[in-house]
Amino acid sequence: MPTLTRKEVEEIALLARLHLESDELERMQSELGVILDHFGTIAAIDATGIPAMTHAVAMDHAGPFVSLGVLRPDEPQPSLPVDEALRGTPKRDGDLIVVPAIIPGAKE
Repeated sequence: MPTLTRKEVEEIALLARLHLESDELERMQSELGVILDHFGTIAAIDATGIPAMTHAVAMDHAGPFVSLGVLRPDEPQPSLPVDEALRGTPKRDGDLIVVPAIIPGAKE
């Protein structure tokens, strides 16, 4: 089973904005290892000759899954109030979410 170090799990938690206690970090380390092991199993499958797919089920021109009855038609719904939608953001400027700059030289 692939193993992640505690430091790697802490970094993943930081990126996901999760606060994990010590026992939770240990559990996540184990559970993420199992997930990575599953990906290893999938990666080992010989898919030679199997055409690439973009979706797990057939698509049609009416939109994804509509003809299969998997998705409901879009219907306008009221939006969340701005304060509620932005409540969990770590940094904001008025009604905008401030994110770290990813382009060298760009301002945050």
